[in-house]
Amino acid sequence: MAFPRDMNDPALRARAVKAARGQAPFDLLIRNAVVLDMVTGRRRDAEIGIVGPMIASVHAPEPAYEGRTVLDAQGATLVPGFIDTHMHVESSMVTPAEYATAVVPRGVTSAFWDPHELANVAGEAGLDFALAAAKGLPLRLLPLMPTCVPSAPGYECSGGDFTADTVARWLARDDMNGAAELMTMQPLLDGEPRVTGIVNAGLASGKRVCGHGRGLTGGDLMAFAAAGIETDHELTSAEDLIAKLEAGFTIELRGSHAHLLPDFARALLELGEMPQTLTLCTDDVFPDDLLHRGGLDAVIRLLIDCGLPPLWAYRAATLNAASRTGRPDLGLVAPGRRADLVLLADVDTVAAGCVIANGAVVARDGRLTEPAPRAAVPAPLRKTMRLAPLTPGDFEVTARGPRARVATLSKPRFPDWGERELAVGTGALRLPDDMIRMAVVNRHGANTPVRIAFLENWGEWRGAFATSVSHDSHNLTVFGRSPEDMAIAANAVRDAGGGVAVAAGGELLSCVALPLAGLMSEAGLAEVATGFAELRETLDGLVDWHPPYLVFKALFGSSLVCNPGPRLSDVGLVEVFEGRRLESCVLEDGRPDEQAAG
Repeated sequence: MAFPRDMNDPALRARAVKAARGQAPFDLLIRNAVVLDMVTGRRRDAEIGIVGPMIASVHAPEPAYEGRTVLDAQGATLVPGFIDTHMHVESSMVTPAEYATAVVPRGVTSAFWDPHELANVAGEAGLDFALAAAKGLPLRLLPLMPTCVPSAPGYECSGGDFTADTVARWLARDDMNGAAELMTMQPLLDGEPRVTGIVNAGLASGKRVCGHGRGLTGGDLMAFAAAGIETDHELTSAEDLIAKLEAGFTIELRGSHAHLLPDFARALLELGEMPQTLTLCTDDVFPDDLLHRGGLDAVIRLLIDCGLPPLWAYRAATLNAASRTGRPDLGLVAPGRRADLVLLADVDTVAAGCVIANGAVVARDGRLTEPAPRAAVPAPLRKTMRLAPLTPGDFEVTARGPRARVATLSKPRFPDWGERELAVGTGALRLPDDMIRMAVVNRHGANTPVRIAFLENWGEWRGAFATSVSHDSHNLTVFGRSPEDMAIAANAVRDAGGGVAVAAGGELLSCVALPLAGLMSEAGLAEVATGFAELRETLDGLVDWHPPYLVFKALFGSSLVCNPGPRLSDVGLVEVFEGRRLESCVLEDGRPDEQAAG
């Protein structure tokens, strides 16, 4: 690991040496701080002298030292800036500038961004926008190269197609910071040439190759690491966490599945120490959660609430993260390190009062000191809903009567294959009272048929929900019982240029437009969060949720076909690990009643 070039500038280091020896004033001198040391765990009264972007000195209070600017910390606790090791800006449905505006005042100074949502919609134009939008922000937004565009080739179709050559070309850039989560687990384990080529391109670049190892155990987990995958954030249990730590993975412990955090905290406490290879990440944060709870600060806070010692949580978010991501300039309050610092009014609640990035005060009292610059949005990110208007008939499944044998998807989050005998009426399957419909429509111009699945154990629905945010190909995905309501919601999303919508009783009840790639809005976070929260509340009144699996969030990942288990995509019912693909859920139809009954 090497320090970034700007930190090894000889003139900068020479200035820092003089200031540290008291031979020149610091550019910024922080007095009356209490440093929580990430190495020793000790708390100590200190002053921090900063020259340019560098910490030049961390010393005991000394009146003789001078600073061109002096900041009185008034006894606040000083920690390094927080580092989010894996996240997707797009999941918050706002632009990178708006995301930075939300998280920097909360202490997040660096974030590793996998823009594979943009890439799956707009291909390389999505990457162009991501890299341009990351520049000049108060948040050090560090893009990673998407490795799964699409996430499961042959089992879904998206708006981009990245081969090993594509990955190698983009990883050659200095502003691309590694290979993002490799989700095509089974093809990699099977030695499929396309996927192994992508991983090898990442390894050849000398940069990190990140992973997504949901459901891998035993020999498959060992093989995933042996193939060159370094990280994982897809943790399903405390046992899974420990197994992946022992397999040598860098763990990106995420806050987006908060119901698992108490078990994770208990497992770590039983270890008796915070592993050096454990970092923290947000992965996906909805806009209303981002506005009211925050970003990585919320993950730190949740872990402290679960009983983890505050030092452990902060160390995972700072020193561990810097070490595991190859950034030796970050993660410590120490001379020679980058001056990314957070002054905390309260350690346990992660209440940031002042935030410093690159040696400059960038936020005070919950607000940026200067507006974040906004990148121009290129034309390929607009008008991405390339599909015809939909009719209620598009959400029917044709079949010959009087009965049909149908493949079903049972359970959200961790679906299983099921089979049902269903009645057929007027040339289409009749939906039983205990099931709902799910539809996936390719929105990237493929003009393929609407794919329908019947879902079991998805609760009782009294309306329909449509979304163009549907991991990871982001095809238009619709849920509901009534084909009429499903068409209304789907067309609302289409006409808005993308977004989310709820319909019931033949009326559109709520719609949030996301016209940038069908994923993001150019509006402010407060406006997007308010609209999204209202839509969520509307749907809550129409669906009986059953946590922790049947929840609102599960709708957005139900078509994540790279994970184990059956899923619905724009090519049909698929199961990547079994190599199974059904264009229609109808397995057999046209049988007489007595045959079906037998």
